[in-house]
Amino acid sequence: MQTVILAAGEGTRMRPLTAKRPKPMLPVGHRPLVAHTADAAAAAGASKIVLVVGYEADSIREHFGDEYAGVPVEYAEQERQRGTADAVRAARDVLDDGPFVVLNGDDLYDADALEELYSAAPAVGAYEVDDPRPYGVFDVDDGGVITEVVEKPDDPPSSRVNVGAYAFPAAAQDWLDVEESDRGEYEITDVLARVIEEYDVRAVDVDFWLGVGRPWELLEANEWYLESVNRDVNGEVDPGADLRGPVVVEEGATVDAGVVVEGPALIRSGATVGPNAYVRGKTVVGEDAKVGHSVEVKNSVLMAGATVSHLSYVGDSVLGRDVNFGAGTNVANLRHDDENVMLRVKGEPTDTGRRKFGVVVGDEAKTGIDTSLNAGVKLGADAATGPGETVTRDVDTEY
Repeated sequence: MQTVILAAGEGTRMRPLTAKRPKPMLPVGHRPLVAHTADAAAAAGASKIVLVVGYEADSIREHFGDEYAGVPVEYAEQERQRGTADAVRAARDVLDDGPFVVLNGDDLYDADALEELYSAAPAVGAYEVDDPRPYGVFDVDDGGVITEVVEKPDDPPSSRVNVGAYAFPAAAQDWLDVEESDRGEYEITDVLARVIEEYDVRAVDVDFWLGVGRPWELLEANEWYLESVNRDVNGEVDPGADLRGPVVVEEGATVDAGVVVEGPALIRSGATVGPNAYVRGKTVVGEDAKVGHSVEVKNSVLMAGATVSHLSYVGDSVLGRDVNFGAGTNVANLRHDDENVMLRVKGEPTDTGRRKFGVVVGDEAKTGIDTSLNAGVKLGADAATGPGETVTRDVDTEY
């Protein structure tokens, strides 16, 4: 089954982490987010993968090349991001005649469900949620056939929501020229509506799905990944270090004396931890990142080259590439009123749904010594703070 993976968008809700790379290339564990989607597609039986690219496309092309996981890879360029149907339309010239699957490149799926989806075409992936109102919701008859998709209903017809996984019949390639929606985009759900009119479209239940659109969801995706790791120590670990539980230390990583790492945790190649550091709570220390003397990192993602050198605390946070925290930088991750932490997304205060959440820091941002960062603060790419600064609002520009 030929498979189209949508990976053209910038991911504005993920800012500042996407200021210098596309959202699908943000790391989840030891590989990019979109690679997990491609892995699931390959395992499910994809015969060809077509990656629809746009924003910062070169990074995607360099990672996947012409073949991935034994599956041929082709590319289609979406010059302007004008919706999901427009993205699939961009791929039409490289699709063969026949049915095809469409997947979101920023969603995580379980491969078993995708395998069932591939064999059941025409079909769509459905995931059961407690509150379906923010989603597209399927109305499904007793035989498991979808009769309607209702977008963000006040009175949902079911608790099964659309997860952006579609197995379309060949005829759908001719139905991609849909009308522009009220929000100015060309929507793949309009194509699905046509397919539902013409075919019996089955709802395939997905046991696991995670849409990764906002920074705390990237943290959740890495938590999900770390739940599956087993202890595997190949790097250089000092005899005075204490690794507890499922800890992965890749070849080329160094763990110094006095360090305690409580798994699950991943310390990637080239990273250094310690001396006398404490890493815990589902943490990823990226390639060539540094966790230095007397630093505590809890439940966080440090991307490649990020440095937290001395006497600092980082909790429930996401640090971009080559971030540098000055000595004594401390992150708050809990509100005094014990309410969920809020984060500004596209300018609007948004509930993260997390009681504990720290900061989001864009690539190459820097903090001065003894900086204090309040819960829910964002530092933009290349931003900087001064020595002793207390930051309670987002910082988007150079200091």
